[in-house]
Amino acid sequence: MSYKSSPRPTFTGATHIPYAGVTRFLWGDAEAGFVDDWIYASTDKIHQLVFGLPPYGAFRHSTDRPTVFGADEVLYVLQGTLGSANPETGEVHVAKAGEAVFFRKNTWHHGFSLSDEPLRVLEYFAPPPSTGTSGPYARTRPYVEQSRYQQSEYIGRWPMAAEERRQSATMRVMRDAELLWELDGKDQCVLTGLYAASEHLTVGRSSVAPGRASSLQVHGGDECLYLLSGTLNVLVPEKDGQTWFEIHPKDGFFIPAGEKHQYWNMGKEPAEFVFGVAPHYQPKP
Repeated sequence: MSYKSSPRPTFTGATHIPYAGVTRFLWGDAEAGFVDDWIYASTDKIHQLVFGLPPYGAFRHSTDRPTVFGADEVLYVLQGTLGSANPETGEVHVAKAGEAVFFRKNTWHHGFSLSDEPLRVLEYFAPPPSTGTSGPYARTRPYVEQSRYQQSEYIGRWPMAAEERRQSATMRVMRDAELLWELDGKDQCVLTGLYAASEHLTVGRSSVAPGRASSLQVHGGDECLYLLSGTLNVLVPEKDGQTWFEIHPKDGFFIPAGEKHQYWNMGKEPAEFVFGVAPHYQPKP
């Protein structure tokens, strides 16, 4: 049986991506397991999707579906409890809704749904698959024949060796206390926390207070966001045609590199969203 690559929806300009129109895909095989994908965008700069597993479901890897890539990744848990494991090192990390897991290039990873509710995870991936960082890259890496999910080398000296483990970890769970926080907008009513800001990928979570707006922004990379709650309006003042958009929970929005944009909250509840920008968060000089 041959296996198809994931679809790569792309956009030429600022675009609203309604949840009902998101590209669907079933990833996996009998050995690796199957994952339900909602692919929002996969440009030549950034890849954004939501993946799902049933209660206590899992994905691992196979020769046709190796899970080690040439990219930085952030996995933000929308629902359920994610067990993220590196089968090469034995690391196991646990992230709950509102938390994220960050790892870099060459990190083998498996995912486990560790609760009795379906798991939903928002994933950002850069450099994206269109640049050869997924399947083609994975097949160049040494294959992990035997997976392990325990770090027995620390038994007998735990928690004394906690700092040693932290220094050698290939994955990191990012909780609110560990984010890089910043304030923006008039009266500083837009709060943003960054989960990762590397040379390849920046991922953060923003909250726009009711009746407030962000400053006018521009980035040196493509941006793709996912609305968590509230109603968000996006202004793209220099776009041809429609410049004012309204998005709702589970919707996405794509903004190409260099496009000026502004976030508005016209409602009475905070508007909260997660975003990814790649490759550069700051505008080009």
